[in-house]
Amino acid sequence: MIDKTISAQQAIAPVTDGQSVMVGGFGVPGTPFLLIEALLAKGVSELTLIKNEANEAGLGVSKLIEAGRVRRLITSHLGLNATVIGLMNSGAIGVEFFPQGILAEKIRAGGAGLLAIVSDIGIDTILRNDKQLLRCGDRDGIVEPALRADIALVHAAKADRAGNLVYEKSARNFNPLMATAADLVIAEAEQVVEIGELAPDEIHTPGAFVDRVVAIEELLPAYGVLHHHVR
Repeated sequence: MIDKTISAQQAIAPVTDGQSVMVGGFGVPGTPFLLIEALLAKGVSELTLIKNEANEAGLGVSKLIEAGRVRRLITSHLGLNATVIGLMNSGAIGVEFFPQGILAEKIRAGGAGLLAIVSDIGIDTILRNDKQLLRCGDRDGIVEPALRADIALVHAAKADRAGNLVYEKSARNFNPLMATAADLVIAEAEQVVEIGELAPDEIHTPGAFVDRVVAIEELLPAYGVLHHHVR
């Protein structure tokens, strides 16, 4: 019987200095905080981090950046994190921005085995600077290379021991894409069930894409905003 469950420390063990790491999440929802903490504890550095945003100061991937572990960040926006904006402006970290939809599509293309996408988004802005252009009929498009990573860290609401994953709500924005676009995919899950307990139509990411599954034994305080408080 397939069993990909493993501890967070064991799951993170293959990550080495200088690697590229995709991190799922849309703000707090879907961010794999347990795996980020394990990565922070491992002490790897010079990472290229790929995430929709940098979370807020002192939270999630911002802790990696603030600790000096990240050399380069590929992202959509930093508007919620003045600390990382300051590090970018001082030159302590390199940041490459993409419109959110383009970032998602670059990752999707990487997972689909495509070399690049072509889009006219930002064709009349600084987004075209130093980019290859391609003429398609009577329109010009910017050639955006597909994006893959060495490692992907994703968060699921449920997983089975074979690595089949189920996400909730806005956690489905980047996690499913990133789970297809990395050489080693590590998933943390709030609930791990036995193989066969997930209905096939319920599964968002098939286990074939997932290498390791970490059960979240206790939700960290960072996950707390996801809870409904009853008075």
